Amino acid sequence: VCFDKGEGVSLDKAEAARWFRAAAEQGAARAQFSLGVCFDKGEGVAEDKAEAARWFRAAAEQGHTRAQFSLGVCFDKGEGVAEDKAEAARWFRAAAEQAHAEAQFS
Repeated sequence: VCFDKGEGVSLDKAEAARWFRAAAEQGAARAQFSLGVCFDKGEGVAEDKAEAARWFRAAAEQGHTRAQFSLGVCFDKGEGVAEDKAEAARWFRAAAEQAHAEAQFS
């Protein structure tokens, strides 16, 4: 997170992505979500919507609220996964049930 935000160290999105990946591969939901964001935005890694969706799913399945919402967006827009409105609704509902404000209106 320090490299991602430039807190106490120089801002380095590639280094942040490396650290997120190391933690994500060990099952850390927050890191999985953060790595998904890196792939979604092409920050520190090449933009790859399929990889973003894969990491969002890993975190979402562990109950990470923002990952659930982000995965819902992927399915809603067909980004990195096949468009599937029912699957999008399922993930939006999961996030909404955890009080994710945006998901409550999706």
